Amino acid sequence: MAESSITIKKQTGDTRGLAFAIYARGKVLSTTGNYNEAEKDYLETITIHKEMGERLGLGMVYNKLGSLYVKMDRLKDAKETVKVGLDLSDKFNIVIIKFKCEYLLYSIYRLENNQAKALESLEKYLDQKEAVINTQTLKVIENYELINKMKDLEKEAQVQKEKAEIIAEKNRAEEAVRVRQEFLSGMSHEIRTPLNAIVTITSMMHEKAGSEERQMLNSLKYASNNLFRIVNDILYFTRLDAGTSSLETRLIKIKPFLENIAGTFEEEARKKGLKLALKMDVHLAENYEIDEIKLSQMLGNIISNAVKFTDKGKVDIEVEKLEGTIDSDKLRFKISDTGEGIPNEFIDKVFDSFSHTKPVMTRKHGGTGLGLAIVKGLVELHEGHIGVSSELGKGSEFYFDIGLKKQVEKAEKNVPVSTPLQGKTVLVAEDNELNAMVVRKLLTKWGMVSELARNGSEAIDKAKQKVYDFILMDIHMPEVNGFDATKFIRSEENMNTNTPVFALTADLTASMQKDYVQYFNGFLWKPLQIEKLFDALNSAA
Repeated sequence: MAESSITIKKQTGDTRGLAFAIYARGKVLSTTGNYNEAEKDYLETITIHKEMGERLGLGMVYNKLGSLYVKMDRLKDAKETVKVGLDLSDKFNIVIIKFKCEYLLYSIYRLENNQAKALESLEKYLDQKEAVINTQTLKVIENYELINKMKDLEKEAQVQKEKAEIIAEKNRAEEAVRVRQEFLSGMSHEIRTPLNAIVTITSMMHEKAGSEERQMLNSLKYASNNLFRIVNDILYFTRLDAGTSSLETRLIKIKPFLENIAGTFEEEARKKGLKLALKMDVHLAENYEIDEIKLSQMLGNIISNAVKFTDKGKVDIEVEKLEGTIDSDKLRFKISDTGEGIPNEFIDKVFDSFSHTKPVMTRKHGGTGLGLAIVKGLVELHEGHIGVSSELGKGSEFYFDIGLKKQVEKAEKNVPVSTPLQGKTVLVAEDNELNAMVVRKLLTKWGMVSELARNGSEAIDKAKQKVYDFILMDIHMPEVNGFDATKFIRSEENMNTNTPVFALTADLTASMQKDYVQYFNGFLWKPLQIEKLFDALNSAA
């Protein structure tokens, strides 16, 4: 039928009729699965309609072509085509085409699992359908085949049901994110708080201990750091999986930073008789803007694995400048070892979550199986690339390439020998007595005078009575939490509105609270790194 109609239209010179005949053939080809030929007919129809100025027919073809692209699983093309049809219908107020295109766009977003966009298009579709009915537009185009297809659309009740399902699914997803964040916050605080006391006290005792005691303290420090890494793996993985992690960079001297990371594993390597070597490209800049915690996590997880799975030989850490501009460098961080290697069947799985190359019950090395998955996630957060090569029995080589901004550090002014923190006053808001004792002893060592507030309410009361040079604020506290206490001190009438406030917390999610982060001068994480606390106070003095 379509072919004979096309022949007749050509013979009679009926160009407009020819376009609709070719369009009809396209629909037949689409129904029978000849998608490529159907696409050619629809595109030819579009060309003729444009030449003839046929607006309604043009809108019909865009809608059909969009439906065809959905069948061909070309969702990007489908979306672009449907949007052209929508623009046309908006421009010339062709309500029926707008109505059809919105429903098709809703179907496309559903296929893409874009619930928010699907809901938006579904609501527009319902509005347009009501407008079509109210204005009796259906009667105007009743003779077109498009109206027959439109009548076959799902019943209104089904549409409303789908709308309700989308809303419910969206609410469930938001609730799941909220519950996961609450769990992460609580877990972070409960585990890292006692770790803070262990790590900090060990560091303080190490300075006064004898050689025999230092050896035991080193073992304690190694064990606590190992536990710290495991906890961090779980917490970082949860944040990456939830998509809530972001880069927080500051100017870092790259050489001592790398030397410190390598030094962390020297004792572990020495005990196994391994040679641990750090090699740095002479063309590295002196300073880079680095997220110190995340880059340490990336390097630490790979180096830890290299030492763990190497029983003899060496572990090499190399940092190479691949390319650079005036403002930034692309660096390659490479860790190679002479360990047991990775079987070929596991090479493609090493960056998967909870991946182990051996069964849990038979492998001799511990670990969560999250380390390399976290490294991959953090490399992607840096918009970088990660790779691995390995030969069974001969060793492995892991590397990642990331871009880092570089800066010339401003010349430091001469600093007096005595610390500028001498005699400064600090309000320590901390409900854990052990942690409070550790922090206050540390402050006393630096010549500072501290007062303790055992909860947020007490911190607010003390802030009203006396001016402090600094406030160290725990987040999880009874009566009033650290967020609300700091907000009050910053916002309400008291004597410490402009006092620097640092969050001293075991909750890794604390810095993600957008409603409160503006009230803090910075976030310091437990287990406490003594140097970072000193630097933070010193810079704000």
